[in-house]
Amino acid sequence: MHDRTGPSPEASPTHAAVPRPRRAGDAAAPPGPGHDPHDPHDRADAAAAENLLRCWLRESGAGAATDGGRLRVPLPALGPDAELRAPLAYRSAAGHHRLGGPVLLALPGRDEAAVTAAEIAALLAGEAGAVPRNGAGEGEDDLVARVVDSVSRTAAFLAARTPGPGTGPGPGSAAPEGSADPFLDAEQALVLGHPLHPTPKSRQGLDDAELRAYSPELRGSFALHWIAAAPELVAQDSALDRSAAELVAEHAGAGQAAAARAEGLVLVPVHPRQAREAAHRPGTRELFARGLLRDLGAGGPAWHPTSSVRTVYRGGASVMLKLSLSVRITNSRRENLRKELHRGIEVHRLLETGLGAQWQDAHPGFGIVRDPAWLGIGPDAEVGSGAGHGLDVMIRQNPFPVDGVDAACVAGLTAPRPVADGTLRSGLEELVRERAARTGDPVADTAAAWLRRYLDRVVAPVLWLDGEAGIALEAHQQNTVVLLDEDGLPAGGRYRDNQGFYYRESRRAELTGRLPGLSATSDTFVPDPVADERFAYYLGLNNICGLIGALGAQGLAPEAELLGVLRGFLAEAARTGASTLPRLLLDTPRLRCKANLLTRLHGMDELVGPVETQSVYVPIDNPIHAGEPA
Repeated sequence: MHDRTGPSPEASPTHAAVPRPRRAGDAAAPPGPGHDPHDPHDRADAAAAENLLRCWLRESGAGAATDGGRLRVPLPALGPDAELRAPLAYRSAAGHHRLGGPVLLALPGRDEAAVTAAEIAALLAGEAGAVPRNGAGEGEDDLVARVVDSVSRTAAFLAARTPGPGTGPGPGSAAPEGSADPFLDAEQALVLGHPLHPTPKSRQGLDDAELRAYSPELRGSFALHWIAAAPELVAQDSALDRSAAELVAEHAGAGQAAAARAEGLVLVPVHPRQAREAAHRPGTRELFARGLLRDLGAGGPAWHPTSSVRTVYRGGASVMLKLSLSVRITNSRRENLRKELHRGIEVHRLLETGLGAQWQDAHPGFGIVRDPAWLGIGPDAEVGSGAGHGLDVMIRQNPFPVDGVDAACVAGLTAPRPVADGTLRSGLEELVRERAARTGDPVADTAAAWLRRYLDRVVAPVLWLDGEAGIALEAHQQNTVVLLDEDGLPAGGRYRDNQGFYYRESRRAELTGRLPGLSATSDTFVPDPVADERFAYYLGLNNICGLIGALGAQGLAPEAELLGVLRGFLAEAARTGASTLPRLLLDTPRLRCKANLLTRLHGMDELVGPVETQSVYVPIDNPIHAGEPA
């Protein structure tokens, strides 16, 4: 793939659809990408271009050159001397490179021309020779369409969240002042999204009104839609002293509750958009026609979408609800799969065997956000391990707020978002700089101290669970909530996600001894090499190196120094703990890394198929490896 050459763009169907790049002399053309740093669309397009090039540099193996602070990415499929060029403002060992201006396309005999993110996507797809796998997805066309959609959504978020005339706080305002709930603020802070994903904000199918209501970036909120189901249709489980049906019914509107009670029906909360979409599925439509399902409409209090879009939160409520939503977000349609619902309860019961108490004794500041109940339509025998009617809901305990600390999703904390002066700045940058100003310590030393505390209070507990119990967590930044003390330092953390557990096959006897029948319906045991690969990517590359990359790219500390802090922590963890991950991260020159751009080009859905083949993984240089064993 990486040595592929091909015909000129005029003769190549792959490049025939690439729009002609804009040139400086095109008087009628709109401003080039990144032309106006204050224009929301230009800002969004520039961010998307950065993401695409970050992904390509990490995933392609094709390499790039820097020439006097300029990034040069060869495009051999377009021609022997064709390349993309851009000023490189920051080069990151962790992959969080920053560009200093527009991306230009250079072709022999032509002037350099600015290109949009969509044009970059088409060019890189041509280089990758994009062919969908197993007939899923549409390769290049799908990628380009989703880049356009993601840029459009991001521009809307930036426009709403950037201060200006009429954007002060008030009803419906999306201005940067935010709420009085730090947890919700962090959930709403991912305005630009995952920095190493080509289409982080694509939400194809949502209209403008839906985008406003259902987007955490716009601080949306909405009432739940309620469907009443005949009891014989309802599947549910609960590890608590109340049934799933009882847990959700208390959040219904008075009208919905009365109607269901009068007819002896079970209330099922549904995302409003999912209610409309699911009603058109043949099997579900038949249940409505037979009177076994009744649409009771929207009711009850407003809920806020969190960073995953489909999980909803309400301050003061005892639960959060992980709803099904048939919209492609990042790499998947976000409908609850029955095996994931079983897994959430299974993990809760496993921790209740005494494992959770042991974990708390070792690391009292860390824990798992429990998913102890679920409710759905259709028996397991009918639904299997899939999404069925698309009406299943996971009931998640709501531990926030936590007394005396702020809770923040790590992805939201590290994400640049518009602040009062109109610039983009992350909550983490503000924490570090404010603490440095208070203490008089250098900013770089303060950032290193913050990282040390994070490793001790958030990463060490995750390593303990792997080493002592054989359970690896898919602890990427969006699944990780950090608890911050009054000084803004990590005091502990929480992990959330019923999708992201890997039981090591080598520990099967021990784990099933704790909980007989473990994984029978959740399909959670995996070979140890698969657990190693995913654990190294999610915790090592995505979470920790992503944090180091953010600290470096935001000018808070040199990445080389932060990587040194990490190596010291891992060496001690390898010496004193039972997890094999620290040694793997220290000693392996190249690690397998999830390739989000290639996964999108191949049209793959991460929730479909065996865990080993749900997405593309490629080997990359390991930034943690120092060349010699630590």
